[in-house]
Formats: sequence, structure tokens, C-alpha cells
Amino acid sequence: MKIKILILTSVVAIAVFGFSSWTKNNTTETSSPQTNSTVGYNVGQIAPEISLTAANGKDMKLSDFRGKMVLIDFWASWCRPCRAENPNVVKAYHEYKNLTFKNAKGFLVFGISLDRGQNEWKQAIETDQLEWETNFFGNQIVAQQYNVQYIPSNFLVDGDGKILGTNLRGEALEQAIKAHLQ
Repeated sequence: MKIKILILTSVVAIAVFGFSSWTKNNTTETSSPQTNSTVGYNVGQIAPEISLTAANGKDMKLSDFRGKMVLIDFWASWCRPCRAENPNVVKAYHEYKNLTFKNAKGFLVFGISLDRGQNEWKQAIETDQLEWETNFFGNQIVAQQYNVQYIPSNFLVDGDGKILGTNLRGEALEQAIKAHLQ
């Protein structure tokens, strides 16, 4: 009798799991994260609020920059791929910081370092010429909030706070920003 119950339970679990997986993979475009305007870390969602103290000692929130195109950039001084990507981020910053977008005016980088040592972080900022005032130190909680699994990771956010793209590097970052110019 116990074996029959175990088998029946297993069949029901497989049926339920299989159906839920099927429905997730077979949803229509209208119900995908692309069109979902709730708060979250997926494309189409509103970026969760971030409140941090910058390298210059100023308290800043992501929402302070509504009306601007923002790249939330997770990186670290010890991360070679991050450091290799920094010149692309700096180039984009200089090229787009004063331009007008479809629903934003200006572009800025909200750089969140996952470093543990402030000296290494500050040295990397100086060496890589990350000159924007929105540089933040060592915040693992925000990385968890955005479900960051690896670095570099980034989120391109429009003037309304909606995530337009994620993990954009090099030419992909440039193209994503250009696509929203006015």
C-alpha cells in the first residue's frame, strides 16, 4: 500500500511540475516580462529602488535620476572582464551623457562595486577613469536584489525607471543606447 501511495504521489508531482513548466514555456508575448511593468530585474519591469552612499559621501537613490537614461553597472576591481569592459562604459558615458532620448535627458552610470577593499576600488576608479559621481562601494545586498549571478552585469534603465536591457557589453551597449535616442 505504501508503495502505491508513493508511486501515485510521484505521478501527480510529475504531472503538476510538467504542466507548470509547459505553461511557463508556452506563454504569449503579452504575458512575458517584456511587457510587465511591475518592479523587478527583468526587461520591461521597473528597476527596484537602490539607495546608497557614493564615493563622495553623498546619499543617492536610483529614483533621484528618473528622467535620465541610467546604466546600473555591477563590477569589481579584481574582475578582469569588468575592467576590460570599463573602457566601453566610459566611452558610452562620454558620448551620451548630454544627449536626449525618447523619454530621458542625459545618460549616467550608476556603478556598484562588489569589492571588499576600498583602496582597490578607489584605485580602479582612478585608473579606469570612472569619473561619474555615482560610484558605490561593495554592496552585495543590491546585487542580490537584482539577482546578479556574475560580474560584469548591468541593467539599462530608461527615464521612467523601466529596464530596457541587461548584460549589454561593447557594441551591444552602444546599440541599445542608440536605439532610444530621440
